[in-house]
Amino acid sequence: MNILQNKTVWIASALLLLMALTRYNHFGSALSLPDASYAVFFLGGLFLGRVRGALVILALLMIEAAMVDYYAINFREVSGWCVTSAYTFLVFAYGALWFIGRWYAPHHDLTLKGMAGLLLAGAVAGSAAFVIANVSFYLLAGYFDSMSVIQYVSSVAQYYGPYVAVAVFYIGSAAGAQMLFALLSGKNRQVDAR
Repeated sequence: MNILQNKTVWIASALLLLMALTRYNHFGSALSLPDASYAVFFLGGLFLGRVRGALVILALLMIEAAMVDYYAINFREVSGWCVTSAYTFLVFAYGALWFIGRWYAPHHDLTLKGMAGLLLAGAVAGSAAFVIANVSFYLLAGYFDSMSVIQYVSSVAQYYGPYVAVAVFYIGSAAGAQMLFALLSGKNRQVDAR
């Protein structure tokens, strides 16, 4: 099999590149795109979750996320404030994204109903990851001993919408690209996401 014709290699490479290009800034700026990490893990589960070596790809994405964070903190002067003992719980947050994507894969098709379901699954996955990451940060970071749960929730609630919206935007963009590719290549509307 020619590696350049292998769909798995192309998708994995695109996801690795997308994370490498966007992970530096959560919400983006005039010079950078917002962080696509949530979408990358969801899309990885959606498109690659059932292929041989899927867990290797998941591990590579997690290693890449940690390496980009290390680089950003040590060489780009990004704050390391979030890197605490809670950081390891990102494995569970990203795993939730991946496995919800994998769960949704058999239902994925390029119909209007399929796109609505995909975006809903992406929003649920993003919500789960946001909750896992923030609950672990509250409990384990060591910064919030004097802050009640209600105070913490009210302080991080402002970030929930943007995190999930950015993930859904990237997921929708990937689905749009997939639709365009299917249209240009003359493939039918049903797509095998496995």
